Amino acid sequence: MLVRLIYASRSTTPITSELVKQILDAAHQHNPERGITGVLCYGDGVFVQALEGGRTEVNALYQAICRDSRHRDVTLLTYAEVDQREFACWSMAQAPLDKKNAALLLRHSSSPVLDPFRLSGQTTSRLLSELGSSGGLRSKG
Repeated sequence: MLVRLIYASRSTTPITSELVKQILDAAHQHNPERGITGVLCYGDGVFVQALEGGRTEVNALYQAICRDSRHRDVTLLTYAEVDQREFACWSMAQAPLDKKNAALLLRHSSSPVLDPFRLSGQTTSRLLSELGSSGGLRSKG
């Protein structure tokens, strides 16, 4: 059973390149053996992450994220069974949502500032999908 889970959280510290590197290094190390793929978006003190893989593995990773001291206000935005992966090419891609992505954010929300807590899960899913199709994702920072 293949699932896609999308959540949002607030960072407990400023989001620095070192913090993102720590998260991505752990994902690149552990996700391939677990069959997990996805994307991590971040900006304005907020993380949005899509996780794809087997139900058991995705659920276990999400539970670990909920306990991770780097995150607070972890909020499940969408969870669905899927026929195929949206982010199959990445053990964990990244997408910093900065000024160059402001137009993309405005297409999906009323503000150029990332605030997934005010968006529907479906809208957030479309935003992540568009980031992938527009070439806005990268594998290493």
